[in-house]
Amino acid sequence: MEVKTLSHSDLSKNPVIAQMGLNNHEQILFCNDNSTGLKAIIAIHNTVLGPALGGTRMWNYANEMEALNDVLRLSRGMTFKSSVAGLNLGGGKAVIIGDPKKIKNEALLRRFGKFVNSLGGKYITAEDVAMTSRDMEIINMETKFVSGLPENMGGSGDPSPVTAYGVYVSMKASAKEVWGNDSLAGKRVLVQGIGHVGQVLVDHLTKEGAKVYINDISEERLKLVAEKYFAEVVSADTMFDLDLDIYAPCALGATVNDDTLARLKCKIICGAANNQLADEKIHGEIVGKQGILYAPDYVVNAGGIINVYYELSGYNRERAMIHAEKIYDTTFSLFQLAKKEGIPTYMAANHLAEKRIEEIAKINAVR
Repeated sequence: MEVKTLSHSDLSKNPVIAQMGLNNHEQILFCNDNSTGLKAIIAIHNTVLGPALGGTRMWNYANEMEALNDVLRLSRGMTFKSSVAGLNLGGGKAVIIGDPKKIKNEALLRRFGKFVNSLGGKYITAEDVAMTSRDMEIINMETKFVSGLPENMGGSGDPSPVTAYGVYVSMKASAKEVWGNDSLAGKRVLVQGIGHVGQVLVDHLTKEGAKVYINDISEERLKLVAEKYFAEVVSADTMFDLDLDIYAPCALGATVNDDTLARLKCKIICGAANNQLADEKIHGEIVGKQGILYAPDYVVNAGGIINVYYELSGYNRERAMIHAEKIYDTTFSLFQLAKKEGIPTYMAANHLAEKRIEEIAKINAVR
């Protein structure tokens, strides 16, 4: 199933319900509280496999429609991510609109927690961009439907190690598909975005002997990681002109677009960022035509959701890591399916996700 978009004329007629119908979202909750300044959207895409689990992102969106588009796309991705990873979870996501440096405080987060609680467990939140495990603690004061809590509260703590490990093994599976073996030694890898996940990924790559290039908006992080791992810092202006083997987008999405694909010289795209393809259908087909193997993002970065899934039944980091290691086989299998069916890799991943959801929906229908 492709990600569908509406024309401006269609949106003007019924912008919200029409957008929900495009990819069959189940529910949207719009949240507003004047006293705290909270403006948020919770989107539930699909709950066939279980409750919709997905993080809360705080971002200073240009307008509410941009926020709506983001939360709808992200929640759909969570459905597919959990399905392909073999988790009994549906897909949901939340966005809080505003600059976290200006508006984030205890009152706002607790008010948001009340909105999460009003859904009665249909949606379980976790941390995402600009949110922390401490924020989850505060939200947890108002609802039990929270994951990603600190370890001292029985939670899983920082999910970055598990997420990064999943990216790493997916990258190795991609290398096996392209070069016949999964060694990353000597491979030239650009890691764009060296936050918590990116830094752990750089650690894995460096230990295996890859040549690592790094880019980030934070000069401080760049200096730190470059010195620690002997990685080479590259500017945003020149990074897509490098002669690379692997491009690993680990920041925000849509970096695989018309402009970058005209410049990218690599064999593999495999990273932690969500929604890497600016347009799934258009750019998902172009990468293949350019001889680039695209490892679908929601397969690659599933370590994070795997990590918090194991928190729901009593956290065990070893179990989470063992499950994350299976991302290697899942990635390699979808490449084989794409070749067999003669379809782009993003479509093969979608088919795997949809197949499991459809099969479980049939079981659920039996009374």
